[in-house]
Amino acid sequence: MATISEKLIAVNVIAFVLFFVFKLFAFLFNFEADVVLEWLVFPKEPGEFLFKPWTIITYAFLHGGLWHLLSNMIILYFSGVYFLTYFSPKKLLNFYFLGGIFGALVYMASYNLFPAFQGAGKSYLIGASAAVMAILVGIATHIPHMRVRLILLGSIKLWWIAAFLVIVDIVQIPISNPGGHLAHLGGAGFGYLYAKQLGKGNNIASGFEKLLDWFGNMFASSPGTKRKSNLRTVHKRQPAEGTASAYSGKTKSKREQQEKIDAILDKISKSGYDSLTKQEKDYLFNAGKEN
Repeated sequence: MATISEKLIAVNVIAFVLFFVFKLFAFLFNFEADVVLEWLVFPKEPGEFLFKPWTIITYAFLHGGLWHLLSNMIILYFSGVYFLTYFSPKKLLNFYFLGGIFGALVYMASYNLFPAFQGAGKSYLIGASAAVMAILVGIATHIPHMRVRLILLGSIKLWWIAAFLVIVDIVQIPISNPGGHLAHLGGAGFGYLYAKQLGKGNNIASGFEKLLDWFGNMFASSPGTKRKSNLRTVHKRQPAEGTASAYSGKTKSKREQQEKIDAILDKISKSGYDSLTKQEKDYLFNAGKEN
């Protein structure tokens, strides 16, 4: 079964392919494809955004080219593997969507506040980079010393990778695509803040998480589906013989399972995810699905 990060990758790839096919037809039949694109990408003008509020979400599923798509999806895949070891799929969605939203707002604010952007013509934000940076920086903040094995570079700490990409964005601001790089930094900043707060036990995105649940439940309920009543008949019964011992055995089993999970996570922290055996990876994956 695909993980939530793999599903996000699938959505991004499908959106890219569909829009590529659309642009192909636009070329063959000689009509303008950018007119449709402008209704999906995020604008720098607040007034234009008010007429197209959905663009603060849709822009994060579109990409300007194949390399743009590949680089974002590679980072999303590998950071998603580590992220889902420590956080739930819902948290990953929080980081993705809110990282994209925060990045878009930083982009808009930058174009309307900094003198460097005065007189700039039409400009739009496109791509999942801010959302992906939120996930990468978020997990790097949570497990900064986790070692990741990279081709040619060997084993390096996760926070080095995140820091390198943040520095690249900062350096690139005066060179090219300044609005885009500022949006990336906005997503990275949100990822850092959110992960820090989660580490303190504060879920600053709990309201957004409930909104996602409501949205998902709305689509999960088909028109012909009979809703279950919230009222339940409750009746008491005497505890069966051996119930206490069964409960004790279940508690012990849970404790042993948690101890095994903790041991695997310690191994990841010291030697990296690639050091796990196939059995350990499968056990961690199945335990995550049960929780």
